[in-house]
Amino acid sequence: MKALLLAAGPGTRLRPLTDRIPKCLVPIAGKPLLEYWLDTLLGNGIREVLVNTHHLAGMVEAFRDVSRWQDRVRLVYEPELLGTGGTVLANRDFLGSEAALVAHADNLSRFSVPAFREAHAQRPRAAVMTMMTFDTDAPSTCGIVETDAEGLVVRFQEKVANPSGRRANGAVYILEPEVLDFIASLDKRFVDLSTEVISRLLGRIATFHNADYHRDIGTPESLRRAEAEYAEARERAEDGHLSACE
Repeated sequence: MKALLLAAGPGTRLRPLTDRIPKCLVPIAGKPLLEYWLDTLLGNGIREVLVNTHHLAGMVEAFRDVSRWQDRVRLVYEPELLGTGGTVLANRDFLGSEAALVAHADNLSRFSVPAFREAHAQRPRAAVMTMMTFDTDAPSTCGIVETDAEGLVVRFQEKVANPSGRRANGAVYILEPEVLDFIASLDKRFVDLSTEVISRLLGRIATFHNADYHRDIGTPESLRRAEAEYAEARERAEDGHLSACE
């Protein structure tokens, strides 16, 4: 299986920090966020990773070139941002004709890649993708999901004021080629996965719950919390259950 890490965004909510460093290289406990992702994926059975770049792309390239994973990491520069779904479609040749993992690389996440892949392999027959979920302490800032008895997403609320629960979309997916076919059918260059794809595939999205650790580090406050929580969670190993999306 291959993976696409979505890392091109400017990280405007983290300015001025992201004026001088791309969001995907923001350090947490002394380690760049992108390095956590590469260690998690390439150290656990993912063959190759593609990272899209835009903001401060040269710094991402320099990081890749000294990474221990450099031979298994490709970069693709987007002169114009295509949206999460647009980037997936634009890199269809890389992803190939098999299931592929796609993740927003602005999250700090700890999970079992083999368990995620096994959940996708055992998904209900109707499902064409599997979404990682987590329990958030800030539901109004997340995409909140409701599932049926089979674990299929039947309702999705994207950042609404009073959502119906706290089970959230972690923005980490395993996609079958049928999802790329659907994105292509929209006949658009810019496509957002959350608002234009997930909402139209209800009943066809399986779920894999991350009860270990998951946090969006998109604001200064969430970055500070990640620093403290992740250090503590690493010490407690499997006992850590803190997670949020801001």
